[in-house]
Amino acid sequence: MIAGMVTGAAAYILATLIAAGILPVKFFLILIPLVVISMIAELYRMQDKPFDSLAHTIFSIFYTVLPFSMFPFMAFSHAGLPSLLPHENIIFSPGIIIGFFILLWANDTGAYLAGITLGKHWLMERISPKKSWEGFIGGTILTVLMAWLLSDWLGVIDTGKWIIVALLIVFAGTFGDLIESMLKRSVGVKDSGTILPGHGGFLDRFDSTLLSFPLVFLFISFFG
Repeated sequence: MIAGMVTGAAAYILATLIAAGILPVKFFLILIPLVVISMIAELYRMQDKPFDSLAHTIFSIFYTVLPFSMFPFMAFSHAGLPSLLPHENIIFSPGIIIGFFILLWANDTGAYLAGITLGKHWLMERISPKKSWEGFIGGTILTVLMAWLLSDWLGVIDTGKWIIVALLIVFAGTFGDLIESMLKRSVGVKDSGTILPGHGGFLDRFDSTLLSFPLVFLFISFFG
């Protein structure tokens, strides 16, 4: 766990410094010895199933760290919503990140309100018995509406592309939520942690992000 956390923290710090232009891209190679150290350390832990331990560690890095390490690259080198902090000789705008989370929360809110009032047809009862098609449609409507209303304020990309981002968030975010529920069921736990009581854990608050933001990142990188 410690090796995985160190590698994950290093990946995010490197991503921020590289995105800001402070370090060249080749510094990402620092992650290679960190991964190697994690594998070597398993030799000395004398666990019954070292493959499971390594699989959990490596998967966690790809599942959680990689999506969050994309955020700095979406903030730097983009012009749009101005930053609250002064900076010189750096192009920086939090517009994409702020817009992403607003749309993500709009989807959650719309799905929840439509689900508890109209929900009758379950989306995937085997994995998440509380999600309904009515909630999915309600979340889609509210998310697209918010994208249309806030696109001019957020900037960076035009209204049509913000609406596409909204649809990516709705579809990928829903699958991200379901995948996290599937993973919890597979290890027999109800909550992913205890840091946020009543919310199912820290990971539960960002499960939609882990799948949707990489797709948003790809879309804006190619078409933004």
